Amino acid sequence: MALAAQMKAHGGPEVIEWVEVDLPPPGAGEVRFATRAVGLNYIDTYHRRGIYPVPLPSGLGMEAAGVVEAVGEGVTGFAPGDRVATFGPVLGAYATARNLPGAALFKLPDGVDDRTAAAALLKGCTVEFLVERCAHVEAGWPVLVHAAAGGVGLLLVQWLKHVGATVIGTVGSEEKAEIARAAGADHIILYRDEEIAPRVRELTGGAGVRVTFDGIGMATWAASLDATGRRGLIASYGNADAPVGGVDLGILARKGSLFSTRPTLFDYYTTPDERAAGSARLFDLLACGVLKVTIGQTYALQDAAQAHRDLEGRATTGSTLLLP
Repeated sequence: MALAAQMKAHGGPEVIEWVEVDLPPPGAGEVRFATRAVGLNYIDTYHRRGIYPVPLPSGLGMEAAGVVEAVGEGVTGFAPGDRVATFGPVLGAYATARNLPGAALFKLPDGVDDRTAAAALLKGCTVEFLVERCAHVEAGWPVLVHAAAGGVGLLLVQWLKHVGATVIGTVGSEEKAEIARAAGADHIILYRDEEIAPRVRELTGGAGVRVTFDGIGMATWAASLDATGRRGLIASYGNADAPVGGVDLGILARKGSLFSTRPTLFDYYTTPDERAAGSARLFDLLACGVLKVTIGQTYALQDAAQAHRDLEGRATTGSTLLLP
């Protein structure tokens, strides 16, 4: 018997319910996955709120690390006892155990523990594709990272410094500023105390940044437009505030022939080769210490609703884990 989160309607954290599930043996191509740690991500709140609608009733959560308990017919590459992790696309990570397609799993190397994997797989692979395959950031480029003390933000700062970029980060408090600086941010903007774009222009000699990484959405869209330099790129990869809508493409011309993209993880991890190469790059940087994962807070698995409230209230730092 497993315990799993379920939502029957879209809405606030209160829609998260808990049910007991009698799991059948894993079917063809499936494995039985016993959960050891679950990673909380903003995309979980998008599914819950209906920003990314899902058929209801539905499970919740995408990222988790655990161990294989059993394998179904036709599964190759995995055996009982293997340490594995997943970032979806199948929902249902908020569960003590579940059956998953073997194709949704990554085998974990010995140098990456369960909590690190659950805190870093989805966020780290997101950062990998954003920096290396979406923006193609080069050494010496000035870049802007919104929410630089968040789970993705801290990994972005470290990865960008590793490739030689000059990182400007935005945060909401002095406490978060210190966390972002410790991760390697060259400059910090306290967005509650000063306007973002004028400060970015000052720091870049008026030129603006080459790339803006914006996981906030509507609340930072105007600042991202004004802070990004001529022919620069805005990678709008999230909606922590609200989705950017009603965009006039002409504004990209007026702001300096800008590029803008709304990329998603699964469009960059579509083939087995892409999945293998991207995850290997992440695991290598984790194992050798280039990336340090900050687990800012942990919650019991059944306290997921409170974790959602804290995440949406910007009361968290780094990555958040739910523990069975």
